[in-house]
Amino acid sequence: MDKILILAGGYSNERQISLITAKSVIKELKKAKKYNLLLIEPDGNFVKKLRKFKPDLVLNLLHGRYGEDGYIQSILESEKVKYTHSGVLSSSLAIDKELSKKIFIKNHILTPPYFKFSFKNNFNIKTIIKKIDNNLKFPVVLKPINEGSSVGVYISNKKNFNRNLMKLEKFKEVLIEKYIPGREIQAAILGNKKLGIIELKPKRKFYDYKAKYSESAKTEHIIPVNISSKNYNNVNSIAMKAHKLLKCRGVSRSDFRFFNNKFYLLELNTQPGMTSLSLVPEIARYRNISFMQLVEEIMNDASINK
Repeated sequence: MDKILILAGGYSNERQISLITAKSVIKELKKAKKYNLLLIEPDGNFVKKLRKFKPDLVLNLLHGRYGEDGYIQSILESEKVKYTHSGVLSSSLAIDKELSKKIFIKNHILTPPYFKFSFKNNFNIKTIIKKIDNNLKFPVVLKPINEGSSVGVYISNKKNFNRNLMKLEKFKEVLIEKYIPGREIQAAILGNKKLGIIELKPKRKFYDYKAKYSESAKTEHIIPVNISSKNYNNVNSIAMKAHKLLKCRGVSRSDFRFFNNKFYLLELNTQPGMTSLSLVPEIARYRNISFMQLVEEIMNDASINK
């Protein structure tokens, strides 16, 4: 019986989503009756528990900072244990929205123009607004440099820009990005396979944290996506290219805006959610891949050093 240590919870703003993901995965794996499962959080006794349990692999279901930014991955590598999803470098690059965008731009992947803003420096709101007017134009998207699940993301016009910017002061650094209208399309990659795409029509302004995880927000999920075969193949190919550029493992999900017949890659998520409302399991279901098969494929791609 394989010993699987499941890592969930943690210290990020996405703690609850991580625990819900773990609950869904544990429920499924128990049905197989071939796994010895232990759920733990990355607390002060984490390494001690890891060494005592001696798992065959660690199923990393953490989200956000410390869970998908290379931090926990470096600990797992130092313990020489197999773990799922992307490794240290891939994780740290993907969660850093500026670094990943630089890689995308260098490799001719279209992504919205942006500039980075730091609260560490003295700043003048009028100067920032002038820079936006000259380089990006309003509306713009404000987002923390290294958070996931659309935590702290605001679409801002000139009128509410200052108010929204100050809401993000605790994050220290912020990406100010040109807002791209159009359709929201997400593409999933599993190992070396193009899993497929799904379109989202949020009732809210965009697919934010509430739209992702609240039943009441009622985002419409559209699959199959009404799109030409050429564009279908194009967006899947871009997602695969980004996946490979960042040297991702397991599953990744790339978030796009489709506007004027062009795909703009917003960001890549190395550990997408696996809750009942999550997109990757839904895309997999459409491809006749069960939740169990999806989880086991992710586990089969686990490695000691990635």
